[in-house]
Amino acid sequence: MAVELIVLGLSHRTAPVAMRESLAIDPTEAETFVKGLLNLPAVGEATVVSTCNRVEIYAATTDRGAAFDAMRSHLAGRLAGDAATLGELDVHLYRRAGTAAIHHLFRVASSLDSLVVGEPQILGQVKDAYDLAARAGSAGVLLGDCFSRAFRIARRVRRDTEIARQSVSVSSVAVELARQVFDGFEGRRVLLIGAGKMADLAGRALKAQGASVAVTNRTRARAEEFGQRLGFAVEPFEELDKAIGRADIVITSTGARQPILSKADLTRIQKARRNRALVIVDIAVPRDVQAGASEVPGVYLWDIDDLQKEAASGLAGRREEAEKAEVIVEEEVSRYLQSQRGRGVAPTIAALRSRFLSVAKLEADKTLAQVPDADDRTRKAIERLAESIAAKLLHNPQVVLKKEAAGDMADVLTGAVAQLFDLPVLDQPDQPTLRHSTPTNQAAASLDEAAPSDSDPLAQAKP
Repeated sequence: MAVELIVLGLSHRTAPVAMRESLAIDPTEAETFVKGLLNLPAVGEATVVSTCNRVEIYAATTDRGAAFDAMRSHLAGRLAGDAATLGELDVHLYRRAGTAAIHHLFRVASSLDSLVVGEPQILGQVKDAYDLAARAGSAGVLLGDCFSRAFRIARRVRRDTEIARQSVSVSSVAVELARQVFDGFEGRRVLLIGAGKMADLAGRALKAQGASVAVTNRTRARAEEFGQRLGFAVEPFEELDKAIGRADIVITSTGARQPILSKADLTRIQKARRNRALVIVDIAVPRDVQAGASEVPGVYLWDIDDLQKEAASGLAGRREEAEKAEVIVEEEVSRYLQSQRGRGVAPTIAALRSRFLSVAKLEADKTLAQVPDADDRTRKAIERLAESIAAKLLHNPQVVLKKEAAGDMADVLTGAVAQLFDLPVLDQPDQPTLRHSTPTNQAAASLDEAAPSDSDPLAQAKP
């Protein structure tokens, strides 16, 4: 059975933030997680894309049913294990195989499946996922082909459409949310908790609008480097309550596995602040702020799901460019599939050419043996005639094979040609070698490879 790409995962389009944060994979454990995938039945290559908006496992397999089941169990092992939670997981998971999986990967890399369509961060995150697979020894021919093509398509989308210039980042949406409470940011105090890319972008945007920005991070050296590079003040993480007490706006994006701010913490902080308005934008997954904190007087709390809704409301202005990008992705999927199928007929064409030319040479040699006194000019003319006849006979079969390489008749034609001309058994070029071999799961064969993506990228995501 042919090796194919599959993807199992969930995203902001299919799962609430609580489920996503339960499954989020910390960068420090990602390599171990991927190596664990290689021990699963039917999984020969694998990697994981884990961001605040999605957790997706990409794998190469010859038995999609067995691989999906094993990957689902591997992912479910990260949950608490109670039946209700596991049942909920199955509601939110999506499965893609073959063409549908390739299409999904290309859309993800091109930022067409992002919370904010056109945002630039996802391409780097997909590249990180492939680099992770390379480090873990889990990237083979199929992942290499698919991911490298996804990178090229993403660059083409950004080059040939205005989607990047029309887009806004998650951090800029966070700034707009804060604007719902404060008319302007001149003189406002901003505290960034965490020193990552999102904090960088949000801090720059707010500073440009007149706010004074401070950063705190559990690792002091990281905060100091970040603050010095961007011109932000640095607050000690050990004095987080005091730092929040002085702030008007808090943007938090740490990698903590548990909330760093509870409802009780903010109740205490707000009491000292006399309940002055405090905007908190929590763009971390898992969340940094306990959900009930929004009930504390004076606290305006938004999380990543709120940002999703805000981003969707501004999608109309980017719809036309997103539609252009979708067309590019569709073209590139067809082109990629055609190139893969073309590689499949190449050995047959080469073997057919070799057979024809060897017969032509044999017949030319027989003719020359009957005219031993022929001069060099005559001998060369006879050899060229034989080669020319072979080439003309080869022309039409080669054209048809190349034309049908992307169609359903490719396998039938190559098999017929091999049988008609007694060609040797041919190996397919550069086929991935899986680490496991399991019986074919017949039930999985009904999975629709042409299934659409999770949802229309231009439609507002459903909870």
